[in-house]
Amino acid sequence: MKKFQLAAIAFFAFVISSKAVLADDNQYKIEPNHTSVVWFANHFGFSNPSGKFTDIDGTVTFDETHPEKSALDVTIKIASLVTGLPKFDDHLKSDDFFDVKKFPTAKFVSTKVKVTGKNKAKVEGDLTMHGVTKPVTLNVKFNKAGANPLSKLQTIGFSATAVITRSEFGLDYAVPGVADAVNLVIEAEANH
Repeated sequence: MKKFQLAAIAFFAFVISSKAVLADDNQYKIEPNHTSVVWFANHFGFSNPSGKFTDIDGTVTFDETHPEKSALDVTIKIASLVTGLPKFDDHLKSDDFFDVKKFPTAKFVSTKVKVTGKNKAKVEGDLTMHGVTKPVTLNVKFNKAGANPLSKLQTIGFSATAVITRSEFGLDYAVPGVADAVNLVIEAEANH
C-alpha cells in the first residue's frame, strides 16, 4: 500500500511539474528593442500624424500547435511616447491627452484568440488606458518562430493592427477635428 501511495504521489508530482514546464516552455518575454506600437490619427483632414510608444514590457504565452490557447499580457509606459517633435510630445503627455503623471501606463490583456487563417488571428482583450478599460481586438499576423541568429534565443515575431476610439478612454481633446478613431500598427518580438 505504501509503495502504491508513493508511486501515486510521484506520478502526480510528475504531471504537475510537466504542466509547469509546458506552460513555461510556451512563455516568451517581450523583447523591447524590437517591439513598438505606432499610432496614426487624422488631423483636420490635412494629414495623419503619428507617434510611437517604445517602452513595452510583458509576456506572450504562445502555443504554435494550438494558437487559440495563446495569451498576451503587455504594459506600455506612456512616457515613452515619441513623435520626433518634443513640444508635441509634451502636449500629448499633458492632461489634455494622456495625463502621464496620473496614468503612467496602458495595459492590454488578451481574453480570447480566434484563428482566422494561416498565421492569422483576432486577439480579443481588455485595454486599460487613461483609467478606463474597454475591449479591443487586434488583427494579428504570426511572422516567424526560431532561434534568433544574434542572441541564439528562441524568438517569435508578430505584426498587428487595431483601431481604437480614443474618446471611449476619456481622450477627447479636439475631437472631431483630430480624429476619434486612432489606427495602431504593432510590431513585436518575444524571446524564450
